[in-house]
Amino acid sequence: MAIKNQRLTSILLVVATLLLIPFIAMQFTNEVNWTLSDFVVAGVLLLGTGLLIELVLRTVTTVKYRIALCAAIVVMLLLIWIELAVGIFGSPIAGS
Repeated sequence: MAIKNQRLTSILLVVATLLLIPFIAMQFTNEVNWTLSDFVVAGVLLLGTGLLIELVLRTVTTVKYRIALCAAIVVMLLLIWIELAVGIFGSPIAGS
């Protein structure tokens, strides 16, 4: 049980560290201009991805399926992130 809790703690620390990157960059340059909602959306996406991968690792026993599901989750994160950033698909969530 301690290892599972350690992985959850690691997920939270990684998400917090990744969110610190744009926060610190905002202190030194005007090129990075995130609002509170940007941080919330990024945090939800990153935390959701981490927790979904944790769920896959806890429940799926076959290594091939673990790799495939984790890859699919990461690809979905990247597609959503890219859509929110630049709107490559022109969907309503990108403001198009």
